[in-house]
Amino acid sequence: QVQLVESGGGLLQAGGNLRLSCAASGRTYSSMGWFRQAPGKEREFVAGITASGGTILYADSVTGRFTISRDNAKNTVYLQMNSLKPEDTAVYYCNAGGRISGRTYYGGGAWGQGTQVTVSS
Repeated sequence: QVQLVESGGGLLQAGGNLRLSCAASGRTYSSMGWFRQAPGKEREFVAGITASGGTILYADSVTGRFTISRDNAKNTVYLQMNSLKPEDTAVYYCNAGGRISGRTYYGGGAWGQGTQVTVSS
């Protein structure tokens, strides 16, 4: 049974840092990524990474502030979020089984349960 478990969300003030983790069990995925969904908005892509880490993509809104990485030995992908802004407030979802083509991350069918990140001004 495939399972993705996120952790690391929380409440913090603008300008703070947070690291999200997503542990995958059941199989090893090639590309993995992070999405987020703010209240009243559609789910949007945040960052994606290939199995080797050789290709990484970011949404324009987080470029320069967020860093995605992975530890294949632990089957875990991370999202380091720095200089957080109130507009980063959302539920963050881990995704696996996707693929990267060009400058687009196509989400796969495996999703985590989500972790809440709230940034106050």
